[in-house]
Amino acid sequence: MFNDHAKIIHAIALAGEISGRKKLQKMIYIAKKISFPFQEKFQFHFYGPYSEELTLRVEELCNLGYLNEAREKKSGYYQYCYTLTDSGKEFLDLYQMEMPALEPCLQDMNVQNARFLELVSTVLYFDSLPKEEVCEKVFTLKSKQKYTLEEIEEAYQYIAKLQEKAKLQ
Repeated sequence: MFNDHAKIIHAIALAGEISGRKKLQKMIYIAKKISFPFQEKFQFHFYGPYSEELTLRVEELCNLGYLNEAREKKSGYYQYCYTLTDSGKEFLDLYQMEMPALEPCLQDMNVQNARFLELVSTVLYFDSLPKEEVCEKVFTLKSKQKYTLEEIEEAYQYIAKLQEKAKLQ
């Protein structure tokens, strides 16, 4: 049970700080899809793949004092930033995490904006479909985001880049 919690703590520790619940969801989903052993189940939701399990685990970790959730007011909305607490570091010391390639992948994802990660995760969610059908899904399901063909191509290139980094495990 706590091993899955430790993986989430480990991911946030490697990223340093993750700004935004949506961004955290997308980063874990993308990491899972490119081969890292995260166990959370995801379904397609308003902003792409979403895991209620992940939301509950993060909430538990905050309640246990292992993660800090800071609420920042942005223009018209609140954004939540996640960092590791000292108790979280102590908890993490009890678990051996053997995912050396996870750090460069998470740090790369963490500098991307949430909109782009939403596109990348959506492309990965439909990765069993041909590229043309993925584009149709993006244009239909994400019409409000107004993604372009160039952005979708950039998402495919970014996925390939992350997969190369992940191979260094």
